[in-house]
Amino acid sequence: MLKSKQEMRKNVKKEAAQLTEAYCKDADEMIFRNIRALPEYQRADTVFCYVGTKTEINTMPILKDILENGKILGVPKCVAKGIMEVFRVESLEQLKEGAYGILEPKEECGRILPEQIDLALVPCLCCTKDGKRLGYGGGYYDRYLEKKEFTKVVLCREKLMKEFIPIDHHDVEMDLVISERGVCEK
Repeated sequence: MLKSKQEMRKNVKKEAAQLTEAYCKDADEMIFRNIRALPEYQRADTVFCYVGTKTEINTMPILKDILENGKILGVPKCVAKGIMEVFRVESLEQLKEGAYGILEPKEECGRILPEQIDLALVPCLCCTKDGKRLGYGGGYYDRYLEKKEFTKVVLCREKLMKEFIPIDHHDVEMDLVISERGVCEK
């Protein structure tokens, strides 16, 4: 068993770097299809979704689908150390490079309150099938998702899923896990 989250993060980053481009592309396409088929997604009026970096799941098709289907798109933005808020994006042109080189909403975008969100699509380094998530270590998502009522869905490629992840009392567990193989519920 790994001694710490930091050690696990280091190992998973190495594993992720060894995934082939073809596998990632195929997995990401299947994850997108699985999200679109999800009843919670179909019912949602407001969807909070991260913008994937080059090492993460490509969420651009998801972001476009949200907008094309007339849903409200909320995208996270770091507003202080360890703190993020969600802002309404009406066009992908409203995204710019921000903290950590991640695309985030421009200043003109208005904030979305947590009680307005129906569904959150959340990133991870890896996760378990029962919704335990290992993030990047900044605590942004755990702080934001804590005590929120909307459905929390973590997206993860199957090859990065784990049987065990060390968790702390402040770690927020996800309601659903989506990989290229389908949806795992708690």
